[in-house]
Amino acid sequence: MNYTQLVAEIQNYTENQFTTTVVNTFITQAEQRIYNTVQLPALRKNVTGTTTSGNKYLAMPTNWLATFSLAVINANNEYLYLLNKDVNYIRQSFPDTDSDFYGVPQYYAVFDNTSFILGPTPDANYNVELHYFYYPESITTTVSGTTWLGDNFSSTLLYGSLLEAYTYMKGEADVIANYKARYDEAMMLLKQLGDGKDRQDAYRSGQVRYPVQ
Repeated sequence: MNYTQLVAEIQNYTENQFTTTVVNTFITQAEQRIYNTVQLPALRKNVTGTTTSGNKYLAMPTNWLATFSLAVINANNEYLYLLNKDVNYIRQSFPDTDSDFYGVPQYYAVFDNTSFILGPTPDANYNVELHYFYYPESITTTVSGTTWLGDNFSSTLLYGSLLEAYTYMKGEADVIANYKARYDEAMMLLKQLGDGKDRQDAYRSGQVRYPVQ
Protein backbone atom coordinates (compact mmCIF):
# COMPACT_ATOMS: atom_id res chain seq x y z
CA MET A 1 0.00 0.00 0.00
CA ASN A 2 1.50 3.33 -1.03
CA TYR A 3 0.84 6.74 0.46
CA THR A 4 -1.93 7.69 -1.98
CA GLN A 5 -3.77 4.42 -1.37
CA LEU A 6 -3.39 4.76 2.41
CA VAL A 7 -4.84 8.27 2.46
CA ALA A 8 -7.74 7.17 0.26
CA GLU A 9 -8.51 4.25 2.60
CA ILE A 10 -8.42 6.47 5.69
CA GLN A 11 -10.86 8.88 4.05
CA ASN A 12 -13.11 6.06 2.87
CA TYR A 13 -13.24 4.34 6.26
CA THR A 14 -13.87 7.57 8.17
CA GLU A 15 -16.01 9.20 5.48
CA ASN A 16 -14.06 12.36 6.15
CA GLN A 17 -11.90 14.47 3.82
CA PHE A 18 -9.09 15.44 6.18
CA THR A 19 -6.51 18.03 5.21
CA THR A 20 -3.11 16.70 4.16
CA THR A 21 -1.51 18.01 7.36
CA VAL A 22 -4.06 16.29 9.58
CA VAL A 23 -4.00 12.92 7.80
CA ASN A 24 -0.19 12.96 7.77
CA THR A 25 -0.25 13.41 11.54
CA PHE A 26 -2.45 10.31 11.88
CA ILE A 27 -0.03 8.30 9.78
CA THR A 28 3.19 9.45 11.46
CA GLN A 29 1.72 8.86 14.92
CA ALA A 30 0.74 5.33 13.86
CA GLU A 31 4.23 4.71 12.47
CA GLN A 32 5.82 5.88 15.71
CA ARG A 33 3.57 3.59 17.77
CA ILE A 34 4.40 0.59 15.57
CA TYR A 35 8.14 1.25 15.48
CA ASN A 36 8.29 1.39 19.27
CA THR A 37 6.28 -1.82 19.72
CA VAL A 38 8.17 -4.29 17.53
CA GLN A 39 11.81 -4.59 16.49
CA LEU A 40 12.15 -4.92 12.72
CA PRO A 41 15.26 -5.18 10.55
CA ALA A 42 13.97 -2.09 8.73
CA LEU A 43 14.54 -0.11 11.95
CA ARG A 44 18.23 -1.03 12.16
CA LYS A 45 20.94 1.10 10.65
CA ASN A 46 24.69 0.68 10.42
CA VAL A 47 27.31 3.40 10.09
CA THR A 48 31.07 3.54 10.33
CA GLY A 49 33.22 6.36 11.61
CA THR A 50 36.58 7.16 13.15
CA THR A 51 37.68 8.16 16.63
CA THR A 52 40.14 11.01 17.05
CA SER A 53 43.31 10.41 19.03
CA GLY A 54 43.11 12.25 22.34
CA ASN A 55 39.38 13.02 21.96
CA LYS A 56 37.09 11.07 24.29
CA TYR A 57 33.92 12.04 22.40
CA LEU A 58 32.36 10.37 19.36
CA ALA A 59 29.59 12.05 17.40
CA MET A 60 26.23 10.29 17.00
CA PRO A 61 24.27 10.07 13.75
CA THR A 62 21.59 12.76 13.69
CA ASN A 63 18.81 10.14 13.43
CA TRP A 64 20.10 7.98 16.33
CA LEU A 65 17.49 6.83 18.87
CA ALA A 66 19.13 3.90 20.66
CA THR A 67 22.24 1.74 20.34
CA PHE A 68 22.32 -1.95 19.45
CA SER A 69 26.13 -2.18 19.48
CA LEU A 70 29.27 -0.08 19.16
CA ALA A 71 32.57 -1.65 18.14
CA VAL A 72 36.12 -0.41 17.72
CA ILE A 73 38.20 -2.00 14.95
CA ASN A 74 41.78 -2.27 16.19
CA ALA A 75 45.07 -2.30 14.27
CA ASN A 76 44.68 -6.06 13.66
CA ASN A 77 41.31 -5.44 12.01
CA GLU A 78 39.57 -7.12 14.96
CA TYR A 79 36.15 -6.03 16.19
CA LEU A 80 36.18 -5.10 19.88
CA TYR A 81 32.64 -4.49 21.14
CA LEU A 82 32.40 -1.77 23.75
CA LEU A 83 30.43 -2.19 26.98
CA ASN A 84 27.75 0.35 27.77
CA LYS A 85 28.37 2.22 31.03
CA ASP A 86 27.24 5.35 32.81
CA VAL A 87 29.03 8.63 32.12
CA ASN A 88 30.11 8.82 35.77
CA TYR A 89 31.74 5.39 35.55
CA ILE A 90 33.84 6.47 32.60
CA ARG A 91 34.76 9.79 34.24
CA GLN A 92 35.85 8.03 37.41
CA SER A 93 37.71 5.17 35.72
CA PHE A 94 39.46 7.26 33.08
CA PRO A 95 40.03 10.77 34.47
CA ASP A 96 42.27 11.65 31.48
CA THR A 97 44.68 13.86 33.42
CA ASP A 98 47.37 12.89 30.92
CA SER A 99 47.99 10.53 28.02
CA ASP A 100 48.92 7.69 30.40
CA PHE A 101 45.17 6.94 30.56
CA TYR A 102 44.77 6.73 26.77
CA GLY A 103 44.25 3.39 25.01
CA VAL A 104 41.88 1.34 22.90
CA PRO A 105 38.33 2.22 24.06
CA GLN A 106 36.55 -0.49 26.05
CA TYR A 107 33.45 1.35 27.27
CA TYR A 108 31.03 3.94 26.02
CA ALA A 109 28.15 5.98 27.42
CA VAL A 110 25.56 8.35 26.01
CA PHE A 111 27.02 11.75 26.91
CA ASP A 112 24.30 13.97 25.42
CA ASN A 113 21.92 13.97 22.49
CA THR A 114 24.74 14.37 19.95
CA SER A 115 27.69 12.35 21.25
CA PHE A 116 29.04 9.30 23.06
CA ILE A 117 31.87 9.42 25.58
CA LEU A 118 34.53 6.71 25.32
CA GLY A 119 36.75 5.15 27.94
CA PRO A 120 39.66 5.13 27.83
CA THR A 121 40.26 8.09 25.57
CA PRO A 122 41.46 6.77 22.18
CA ASP A 123 45.23 6.72 21.76
CA ALA A 124 44.88 6.57 17.96
CA ASN A 125 42.38 7.12 15.18
CA TYR A 126 40.34 3.90 15.28
CA ASN A 127 37.60 2.88 12.89
CA VAL A 128 34.30 2.26 14.66
CA GLU A 129 31.04 0.60 13.62
CA LEU A 130 27.69 1.52 15.16
CA HIS A 131 24.46 -0.46 14.84
CA TYR A 132 21.54 1.61 16.03
CA PHE A 133 17.77 2.01 16.15
CA TYR A 134 16.21 4.81 14.13
CA TYR A 135 12.91 5.84 12.58
CA PRO A 136 12.96 5.20 8.84
CA GLU A 137 11.56 7.93 6.63
CA SER A 138 7.80 8.24 6.92
CA ILE A 139 5.57 7.10 4.08
CA THR A 140 4.24 10.67 4.11
CA THR A 141 7.58 12.09 2.92
CA THR A 142 9.24 9.40 0.79
CA VAL A 143 9.67 10.31 -2.86
CA SER A 144 8.32 6.92 -3.95
CA GLY A 145 5.37 7.09 -1.56
CA THR A 146 6.28 3.62 -0.27
CA THR A 147 7.99 2.15 2.79
CA TRP A 148 8.80 -1.34 4.08
CA LEU A 149 5.83 -1.17 6.44
CA GLY A 150 3.39 -0.09 3.74
CA ASP A 151 4.65 -2.75 1.34
CA ASN A 152 4.75 -5.66 3.79
CA PHE A 153 2.34 -4.95 6.67
CA SER A 154 -0.09 -2.33 5.44
CA SER A 155 -2.79 -3.57 7.82
CA THR A 156 -0.90 -2.33 10.88
CA LEU A 157 -0.33 1.04 9.26
CA LEU A 158 -3.95 1.37 8.14
CA TYR A 159 -5.60 0.39 11.43
CA GLY A 160 -3.06 2.36 13.44
CA SER A 161 -3.89 5.44 11.36
CA LEU A 162 -7.63 4.81 11.72
CA LEU A 163 -7.25 4.66 15.50
CA GLU A 164 -5.60 8.06 15.43
CA ALA A 165 -8.26 9.41 13.05
CA TYR A 166 -11.23 8.23 15.11
CA THR A 167 -9.66 9.51 18.31
CA TYR A 168 -9.31 12.88 16.58
CA MET A 169 -12.94 12.71 15.44
CA LYS A 170 -14.12 11.65 18.92
CA GLY A 171 -15.78 8.71 17.21
CA GLU A 172 -18.10 6.11 18.70
CA ALA A 173 -16.54 3.88 21.31
CA ASP A 174 -17.61 0.66 19.58
CA VAL A 175 -16.02 1.71 16.29
CA ILE A 176 -12.77 2.64 18.02
CA ALA A 177 -12.83 -0.68 19.90
CA ASN A 178 -13.29 -2.55 16.61
CA TYR A 179 -10.35 -0.78 14.99
CA LYS A 180 -8.27 -1.36 18.11
CA ALA A 181 -9.02 -5.09 17.92
CA ARG A 182 -8.06 -5.19 14.22
CA TYR A 183 -4.90 -3.22 14.97
CA ASP A 184 -3.96 -5.61 17.79
CA GLU A 185 -4.45 -8.60 15.48
CA ALA A 186 -2.22 -7.05 12.83
CA MET A 187 0.41 -6.14 15.42
CA MET A 188 0.42 -9.71 16.75
CA LEU A 189 1.30 -10.98 13.27
CA LEU A 190 3.96 -8.30 12.86
CA LYS A 191 5.50 -9.16 16.24
CA GLN A 192 5.61 -12.83 15.27
CA LEU A 193 7.73 -11.75 12.32
CA GLY A 194 9.91 -9.05 13.91
CA ASP A 195 10.37 -10.52 17.39
CA GLY A 196 10.14 -14.18 16.37
CA LYS A 197 10.84 -15.36 12.84
CA ASP A 198 13.45 -12.68 12.12
CA ARG A 199 15.45 -13.83 15.15
CA GLN A 200 15.72 -17.54 14.40
CA ASP A 201 16.09 -20.01 11.57
CA ALA A 202 14.82 -23.51 10.93
CA TYR A 203 18.30 -25.05 11.16
CA ARG A 204 18.94 -23.99 14.78
CA SER A 205 15.43 -23.42 16.12
CA GLY A 206 13.24 -25.69 13.99
CA GLN A 207 10.16 -24.53 12.16
CA VAL A 208 7.50 -22.62 14.05
CA ARG A 209 5.10 -25.06 15.67
CA TYR A 210 1.62 -24.51 17.07
CA PRO A 211 -0.22 -27.10 19.17
CA VAL A 212 -3.06 -28.93 17.41
CA GLN A 213 -6.32 -29.08 19.37
